[in-house]
Amino acid sequence: MAASKRRRILIVALSLIGIGAHIGEGLAQPPLRTLRQLERRFEEILRRPEFATTRWGILVESLDRRMVLIQREADQLFTPASNMKLYTTAAALVRLGPNFRFRTSVYAQARPDERGHVEGDVILYGRGDPNLSTRTLVGGYLTPFFDLADQLVRAGVREIFGDVVGDESYFVGPRLGVGWEWDDLQWYYGAEVSALSVDDNFVDVILLPGKRPGDPVQVILSPPSSYVTILPGVVTVAEGTPQRIEIERGLQDNVVEIRGAMPRDGLGYRAAVAVHHPALYAATLFREALLRRGIRVHGRAVAADWKVRRERPLDLRRMVELAAVESIPLSEEIRALNKISQNLHAEILLRVLGAEVKGEGSDEKGLEVIREFLQEIGARTSGVRVRDGSGLSRLNLVTPATTVDLLRFMSRHEHGAIYRESLPIAGVDGTLERRMRGTPAEGNVRAKTGTLAYTFTLSGYVTTARGEQLVFSFMANHHTGEATSVLAALNELCAVLAAFAGP
Repeated sequence: MAASKRRRILIVALSLIGIGAHIGEGLAQPPLRTLRQLERRFEEILRRPEFATTRWGILVESLDRRMVLIQREADQLFTPASNMKLYTTAAALVRLGPNFRFRTSVYAQARPDERGHVEGDVILYGRGDPNLSTRTLVGGYLTPFFDLADQLVRAGVREIFGDVVGDESYFVGPRLGVGWEWDDLQWYYGAEVSALSVDDNFVDVILLPGKRPGDPVQVILSPPSSYVTILPGVVTVAEGTPQRIEIERGLQDNVVEIRGAMPRDGLGYRAAVAVHHPALYAATLFREALLRRGIRVHGRAVAADWKVRRERPLDLRRMVELAAVESIPLSEEIRALNKISQNLHAEILLRVLGAEVKGEGSDEKGLEVIREFLQEIGARTSGVRVRDGSGLSRLNLVTPATTVDLLRFMSRHEHGAIYRESLPIAGVDGTLERRMRGTPAEGNVRAKTGTLAYTFTLSGYVTTARGEQLVFSFMANHHTGEATSVLAALNELCAVLAAFAGP
């Protein structure tokens, strides 16, 4: 857990600080006007001593002239990390369309009788909406579930004589991706995947110091819920004492054990901890919303997955939809997904691709859609292996060439502008918000980042000083040195391309 925690903190920290080493040095040189000069500048950066054992894959191509400007091991296989999201969102945008919406429904066997009674279970049926969230400033806590509960009230429901069932059977297969590391699974970026997800399937655990040394720290769970149990074991210590916090959530429960010490003058601590069995969590929150809206519920909150429905099939055509909410359009969803590199959303989208295109909401059917899509667009796929939708799996293997083929195709597609605008902008927003500031790349480069331990990638679009449109893919694997050095190099490569004044 400690290694995973360190990696999580490192990734967050790097996204919040500017990575500027070597940039000024690169821009101080005379403008590059020939391809040979551009090649030499790239080699100078990649041959620095800190990259002696780093594997680099590079491909830079002109979209205007359809010619290669720079390449280095462009056809070799690399771990893409979150560059995998480029593939998932492109396939979804092309196959589902920008106006596709996710629908979450509430079903019952029949409408309420004249007394407002509903006999039997009420089913909260999820179809993969990644943006069901109680974390909103509009409407307060439990907003989407209050919306559904209010619709039930308007439909005449006053009392439910059955369970509240969180149904996630729209998805088939395990809730975890192939090749995910176990020590990622208790954190938000390794959250379980469900067709019925809420709050990105994690809760915030916030710790604040007590008033005096020896006092227990204050523990805040956001959003508050009885679904997660906190076992606090952190005490307040004297000012100036180093802070030490350890958090552990069992992989098959929602018991969060916290140990350590927090100085009295400390600023506090926040951890985003994934919840186990998210469909049951959603059902619990929905039942709570029903009670708050005055609907009596005699049953419990329970969940049903594809295995349950294999034994007890659910025929929605024979049921009554009492309430429903629809998501934002896909065009807005992929913007949120790519800007902040949201793993859960990418995995949900992968399974929705399988459900909508192949008739089965599994990761394998979603991957089948992506593979067929790459073949149809003529991408170079020799040896390529895609195993999840987010890039969290270390079993993904792609090439810079495949990635450039994908980006080139999307630049000319009818939805290409939506796709391009979903990518982080250097120095402006998303995971590139604090990178490349003060360079020609700022406000220019639109690219998807990728980060795993020893893996750093960046692929996207840039315009040169003379207005030429370029597409690029940079992949660094096996980098065991400082993360700041490789991120600075990626920034500098982008700045060099943006400043290129060649023909």
